[in-house]
Amino acid sequence: MRVAAFSDFTGPNSISIIDRPIPEPDRHEAVVEVEACAINRHDLWILEGDSAVIDTDDLPFVSGLDLAGTVQNIGEDVTGVESGDRVVLCPNVTCGTCRYCREGPENLCENYSLYHGGLAEAARVQADRLIPLPDSVSTVEAAALPTAYMTAYHMLRRLEIGPTDLVFIPGVTGGVGVAGVQLVASLGAHSIGTSSSQVKLDRLKSLGLDYAIKSTDPNEIEDAVTNIGSVDGVLNHLGGEYTQLGLDVLRRDGRMAVCGRTAGNKSVINISDLFLGHKRIIGSTMGTQRDLETLIGLVAAGSLTPEIDETYSLEDTEAAFVAMQDRESVGKLVVIP
Repeated sequence: MRVAAFSDFTGPNSISIIDRPIPEPDRHEAVVEVEACAINRHDLWILEGDSAVIDTDDLPFVSGLDLAGTVQNIGEDVTGVESGDRVVLCPNVTCGTCRYCREGPENLCENYSLYHGGLAEAARVQADRLIPLPDSVSTVEAAALPTAYMTAYHMLRRLEIGPTDLVFIPGVTGGVGVAGVQLVASLGAHSIGTSSSQVKLDRLKSLGLDYAIKSTDPNEIEDAVTNIGSVDGVLNHLGGEYTQLGLDVLRRDGRMAVCGRTAGNKSVINISDLFLGHKRIIGSTMGTQRDLETLIGLVAAGSLTPEIDETYSLEDTEAAFVAMQDRESVGKLVVIP
């Protein structure tokens, strides 16, 4: 089978298409014929050498968390899925034995990690992480859901967002931002988003963005958000200086969920603003398998349509990462092996 492998950590030009044997499943595993695999900033960080988990000992490395396809083969102890089933993978990898795995939710696992290997014609996965797909959900739509949409959905749940709430999403044209806009709208809430691109903001408006702010300057953004209204929740996938900005625009007792570090790995915040305003900052990583099942149900019901910016062949995986690196896209980039 063919795989798109990272031969080095120097960027998209280090991706090579190589051959590997078709895997065989162990007792609790399944082999999936990959029909779609979305890429994420997580994959790009690995490709650029900005990952504490993957190093040169892992080369050549096959990334890809968000895969969907058809089950080819299953291990002898597998139940719940069969050969021929259309499925999507929940990429959570957990130990199954720590207190958080026992009590839940599973994304609190002390040994939590993520699956890699979807940028290939076939992938060996834990069978109990596979979710069957309804006929009305395509594999491309399903592959778009796990990382961006599951992360945004879990953040909104933790923020307890409901109808009429106002949600601020800085950097709204990223994967989590786009997903957040669509999910906020589905909840009957309202969204404020920022970007340096008016073209991208206009596209987000067509997906449900209520208020668009064309700026990357925190002071300008704070003034603009304040003029719009009192913010109930912040979806912060940027980190850096946007954490204090999120606190600045939150109402008293407001909540901010942080899931990323695109704008910086460290944030300096005003502690007095935090405790005097009874505000909350919540760390959030990915989501649960139940979250992903809920999202699949929303797509099947026609309540959510994942935004796909572009699809690529396996041979064009390099081009997909170039587009992500250049920040050209709005919505998911999906490789179709």
